[in-house]
Amino acid sequence: MKSAFLALPALIAFCVAWLVQMEAASARKGDRELGQYLASECVSCHQASGRQSGGVPSITGWPDEQFVAVMLSYKNKERDNQVMQTIAARLSNEEIDALALYFAEQKQQK
Repeated sequence: MKSAFLALPALIAFCVAWLVQMEAASARKGDRELGQYLASECVSCHQASGRQSGGVPSITGWPDEQFVAVMLSYKNKERDNQVMQTIAARLSNEEIDALALYFAEQKQQK
């Protein structure tokens, strides 16, 4: 009986951590359909197949947090690429989140 009481705080901590993680994940979720729609502009330079083309990197399969961070750095002109700065500047945070989720789910084609 005593060991059950000792395990209870660990179980509560686990459940709280899980709930916080699930809430954070749902807060990050964007609109996948919007992301798919907006992606048509992205894939005019970034290959839809996920292959790198010339100096244009693949964005297929990127973790959504990384995609958002990179796009925000272009939007804030912290990264130097005039084309990407212009594109990122006209995207809302909701649209960036939608794109991030869309590209995170895409798989590179072989």
